[in-house]
Amino acid sequence: MTDPRRVLRNLLILIGLVATYWISYRGSQVDFPKLFASLPKGWPLLRAFLTPDVAQRDIQPVTMQVAFPVPCDSAPNAVLPTAGPRIIPSVLCANARDQISIEGFELSPNTALQLRWRLPSDQYLPGPFITTDAEGHFSTQFEARPIIATKDGVPSKLEVQVEVEVGNLKPSPTLRQVLDAIIETIFMALMATTVATVVAAPLSFLAAHNVTGESFLGRSVYTLARMILNIGRSFEPLILAMVFAFWVGFGPFAGVIALMLITIAALGKLFAEAVEHIDAGPIEAMTTTGATRLQIIFYGIVPQIVPDFLSYIIYHWDINVRISTIIGFVGGGGIGYFLSQMINTSQNHKAGTAIWAIVMTVWAMDFFSAEVRKRYT
Repeated sequence: MTDPRRVLRNLLILIGLVATYWISYRGSQVDFPKLFASLPKGWPLLRAFLTPDVAQRDIQPVTMQVAFPVPCDSAPNAVLPTAGPRIIPSVLCANARDQISIEGFELSPNTALQLRWRLPSDQYLPGPFITTDAEGHFSTQFEARPIIATKDGVPSKLEVQVEVEVGNLKPSPTLRQVLDAIIETIFMALMATTVATVVAAPLSFLAAHNVTGESFLGRSVYTLARMILNIGRSFEPLILAMVFAFWVGFGPFAGVIALMLITIAALGKLFAEAVEHIDAGPIEAMTTTGATRLQIIFYGIVPQIVPDFLSYIIYHWDINVRISTIIGFVGGGGIGYFLSQMINTSQNHKAGTAIWAIVMTVWAMDFFSAEVRKRYT
C-alpha cells in the first residue's frame, strides 16, 4: 500500500520545483517570441561577425570622368561604361539650366563623395556631396550651369574620385592586430598559470589533511590553508581584473595578476584533493621505517600526484586562455581588450575577426591539452 506521507512529500517537492522554475522564468524575463521577432535587427550584426576582416587589397584613388557637352552638339557625346565602378548621367548632353540626374554604380559602399565639374581650362567646379549606400550606389540631381559650357570644342567633364581595390589579396591590418593580441592572451595565461603553480603546489600540501596530521598545529595549518584557498576562489576574475587595472594600469599585467590569484586558489584546491586521495600504503610503509615528514612527501606522495598535477596545470592553462578573453573587457589586455574596443566602436567586421580567432585558439588549446594529458598522465 502506498504511504500517504511519501505521496504528499513527493507532491510538495514537485510543487516546489514548479514554483522555483516559474519564479526563475519570470525573474529572468525570458521572452523567446521577442528573440525571433528581433531577428531582422540582429541579423546584420550576426552577418558582420560571420564575415571577419582577414584580407584586403591595396586601395588606390581613381578619378572617373564623363565628358558632358553643354550645349548639345558642341562636342562629341561620351561612350558610357557598362560595368565596374562608374557614374552614369541620365542624358549624354544638356543645355544650360537643364536639370540632370546622375547615378553611381559599384562604388565604395557607405562612402561620402563629391561630384565636380572639370572645366575646359582644367580648373574644377565643386558639385553636390553624396553618400553611397551599402551597395555602392547613389543617385542625385543638379543643374547644368552656364560656366560648364564647352569651350573651343572641349567639353567639361563630370568627375568623382573614388577608392578602388587593386592587386592581390593580402592579410589585413586587423588580422595582424588580432594575431598579436591572441599571442599576448596565450602568454598572459601561461605566465599566470606558471606563477600560480609555483605558489599553489606547496600550499596544497598544507591544505591536505593527510599531510598536516591530527595535531593542533597541523589542524590549524590545514584550516588556515583551506580558508585562504576558499577566499581566493570566491573572487570573480572580472572583479580582480578591474581592481588591478586601476591599480597597475590597463594592460596585460593587470590581467596576469587577476588570473594568477584565481588560479592559485583553484589549483591549490585541486592539488590538495589529489594529495588527500593518494594511496596510503607507501606512506604507511615509509612511516614504519622511520622516514621523516619531508622524505614521505618527496618519495611517497610526490610520485603519486605528479600525473594529476600535470593534468590540472594544463587544463587550467586552457581555462585561463578562455578567461583572458573576458577579462580584457575590463582592461586586462589581450584579445578581449581588442574585442571590446571593436564592439564599442561598432567595427563589427573587425570584432568578427577577433571572435573567430578566439574560437580557433580555444579549439587548438583544447586539442593540445587533451593530447598532452593523454601522453603524460
